[in-house]
Amino acid sequence: MKGISYSRYGGPEVLEYGEVRDPKVGPDAVLVKVRAAAVNPVDWKARAGYLDGMLEAVFPVVPGWDVSGVVVQPGVSVTEYAAGDEVIGYVREDFLSRGTFAEYVAAPVRTLARKPRSLSFEEAAGLPLAGLTAYQVLTKALQVGRGDTVLVHAAAGGVGSMAVQIARHLGARVIGTAGERNHDFVRSLGGEPVAYGDGLADRVRGLAPEGVDAAFDTVGGDALKASVNLLTPEGRLASIADGDVTGYGGRYVWVRPDADDLAHLSELADRGVVTVPVAQTFPLERAADAYRLSEEGHARGKIVVTVPWEDPAPDPGTTGATGY
Repeated sequence: MKGISYSRYGGPEVLEYGEVRDPKVGPDAVLVKVRAAAVNPVDWKARAGYLDGMLEAVFPVVPGWDVSGVVVQPGVSVTEYAAGDEVIGYVREDFLSRGTFAEYVAAPVRTLARKPRSLSFEEAAGLPLAGLTAYQVLTKALQVGRGDTVLVHAAAGGVGSMAVQIARHLGARVIGTAGERNHDFVRSLGGEPVAYGDGLADRVRGLAPEGVDAAFDTVGGDALKASVNLLTPEGRLASIADGDVTGYGGRYVWVRPDADDLAHLSELADRGVVTVPVAQTFPLERAADAYRLSEEGHARGKIVVTVPWEDPAPDPGTTGATGY
């Protein structure tokens, strides 16, 4: 099958488009025909080797954890899905090798949920990692509820835009940091925008003189330090970007696959509570360009890679390989 892979750590130049190995479908997995896969900052950080102390790379690596697509072959133990089902997934394993930037991916059912009917495949591909991150931080680490005031950093980004919408759904008031050009976008999500940079703390205090009940850091560094000083005495702090958060009494959060959480997000999307802004799409063979755009760090919403669609026809006799 066709896919994107890299055989050594490095920049976007190490990504190659061509033939990659067919995935084998384990008993608790399904073979998914990929329609779209989203780029996340963690993808290029992994490709650059920044996660080498945590995740072993089995080269060549097919990158990508987010996916939307169609089931073409359930594993022998799978009862949750059948061929033809449209699904989304945060297909992360505890090593780097079998990712979603390819024509097919073998996805464990614990990583999947049914695709929201109201979203295109491109939009749906951007929901899993960013949506799960926002949902798990807000509901589990920060325990955000009605009446809380929540500070969300990089509120126009992939995770931040999800966090604004979910926090509003939970009944919170949301203050979101963003560049001036994205302020109207943050307002459209239900947040109150403030410019990041020098003077941030004063601008947030102008909106919330008594401080914020919870701060969601997606940036690290100065943003994290500013958040500490903006909390109420009982305020909660979490970061997905800076491990120093634990030294301030906060939580460092690494998103995990959770089928129930993902199904809830899919339901929220179908109810119109959560939308997935797509910044730009690229065909699979131009995935390196999608990575370059992500690394610039200024995209509004999700960057998505699309895979050409052909009606799949798996070999019924295939049990351990794709048959393609």
